[in-house]
Amino acid sequence: MSEFLTAREVCQRLRDAALGVLACKVCEAPTEAGLVTVDIEGWRLLLDFTDGRLHHCEYARHCDGQEGALETWQRYGTDPVSLLSTWELAQIENLLMAQINKVAR
Repeated sequence: MSEFLTAREVCQRLRDAALGVLACKVCEAPTEAGLVTVDIEGWRLLLDFTDGRLHHCEYARHCDGQEGALETWQRYGTDPVSLLSTWELAQIENLLMAQINKVAR
């Protein structure tokens, strides 16, 4: 891995969660701004998830301390969410909705 997490590295974690290969867990209810923190087997992601749609990944941190952020990824023209297929994006959105509903109860 690189010193900083790339959009592709973070996208792969989201893909693995969409496929059910890695467990994805919502850590807390979304903020008023629509940001939700998730854990994908040791990776912490801060996702912009508003109105049932996943817009982008604000920040990612690997358990070994490597980090990546939207401002860095946008410099290179993309973010992890934009690299997902339509199906993968729908899977992640459904997963997040189901877990957020559980957290909110």
